Amino acid sequence: MISIYYDEEIVEHMAASSEKVVPVKGMEEFKKSFSIQMALVALMDKTGYDILQENGQRKYGGPPPNWKGPAPRIDCEVFVGNIPRDMYEHELVPLFVTAGTIYELRLMMEFSGHNRGYAFVMYTKKEQAQLAIRMLNEYEVRPGKFIGVCPSLNNCRLFIGSIPKDKSREEIMEEIKKLTEGLRDVTVYSSTSDSSKNRGYAFLEYETHKAAALARKDLIAIRNLWGHVPWVNWAKPDKHGKGANVQFVRAVHVRHLSPSTTEETLKREFERIKEGALVRVKKFSDHAFLHFGCHKDAVTATSIMNGATIDGNIVEVSLAKPIGEGLGKKSCGKGYQGSKTGGGAKESVKDRSSLQSLNLPPHFQCAVGPDKADKSMFPLFPGTPLYRTDVLLLQPDQIRSAVSLLDLYCCRQNLPPPHYQLFSMLGQDGTRLLVYKVVMPLTQSAFVPDKLCVRLDDAKELAAQHTMWNLGDTPIHTHIHTHSQ
Repeated sequence: MISIYYDEEIVEHMAASSEKVVPVKGMEEFKKSFSIQMALVALMDKTGYDILQENGQRKYGGPPPNWKGPAPRIDCEVFVGNIPRDMYEHELVPLFVTAGTIYELRLMMEFSGHNRGYAFVMYTKKEQAQLAIRMLNEYEVRPGKFIGVCPSLNNCRLFIGSIPKDKSREEIMEEIKKLTEGLRDVTVYSSTSDSSKNRGYAFLEYETHKAAALARKDLIAIRNLWGHVPWVNWAKPDKHGKGANVQFVRAVHVRHLSPSTTEETLKREFERIKEGALVRVKKFSDHAFLHFGCHKDAVTATSIMNGATIDGNIVEVSLAKPIGEGLGKKSCGKGYQGSKTGGGAKESVKDRSSLQSLNLPPHFQCAVGPDKADKSMFPLFPGTPLYRTDVLLLQPDQIRSAVSLLDLYCCRQNLPPPHYQLFSMLGQDGTRLLVYKVVMPLTQSAFVPDKLCVRLDDAKELAAQHTMWNLGDTPIHTHIHTHSQ
């Protein structure tokens, strides 16, 4: 239970009229804190739940009154972000209880008494957590303040960068075990150009989320690891195969393959598990999709082959993303399957007038106008299917935008996407000039170009291009250089 300490005389003094109160330094803060404490006590009296504060968090419930049996599974919990720092349980509980019965609400707290901007809400049923996400994600809790609600993932994996490329998996594990506790496994991927070297980063798997969190804290404090400052952050959780359509998934995604690995090699390796289970294999540059006859065989292949070595490379194997998962509400599932030789229907006068009514800029009108057909565009016929495509399947020469190239670079390096922050100033003629600051979340490195732009898109493109130049000599960096010639 929460303990509230106050002096009866002070309370009586606060209840008096404002004219009789002598201003005292800190009195307003005390009044606010006292009112919050009283609101929390009222919440406990009304619901019967306890509120306990320990280890930097305040727990409401866990378990609730008259609860019998084990605690709910992790898929019954949601993560809540962007909470205003002065919002507490007496406001959060009435909001989240609209989706179902709360088993436990954990609000992360600062020493100052303010919350840390995020919380975890565990429901008694998985369906209630899913309903909370649908109802309350991007919900406006205060004017201009929107919270984010998403599934809670018990992440036990860390990403560590700036590792010398000549270090083996065993050497990395030996060193990290000296610095942290609870390390279960280390995953290192071979370089595509030299299988004897790693890619400069690794994934650390810990026994529990708590062990991973403590390890992250310890590793971030290290300023010298093999002569470098390590980059440490939570690894991006693998969300594939977690949706409602997982039971229908029969395809497996194999990543970090050697470019020399063939489809025949993959078929031979995976059919060792169960002969005849594999239906077809499609290999790309450094990854492949394998289709099985049933979901059970795909799951078995994933569990056995994940982390296996194929042609000298340690591969990552996971269920492919279910078809339709993550599609927007306006997606109809139909679309492009045009051929380069296809003729397409003639454009009507109505269609031309519709385009002209949009007042498109000249360069866009040239790209889509009937007299300036772009050789890279093809007709989209009604009734043809569209398939969700991962950006990692694209080649750099399919992308001309530096913004998209930078996103592709981050995906391939398993880095979080860049953050764009817009700044402006007024020019001599009153025109607002724009510039973007690009922040790489993993390293908090910031890049700002030395030119201002009038158009928003130009400013973002220039910022992305400037960032790629400063990230180093990469294949995508070289591609940008080629297009800027």
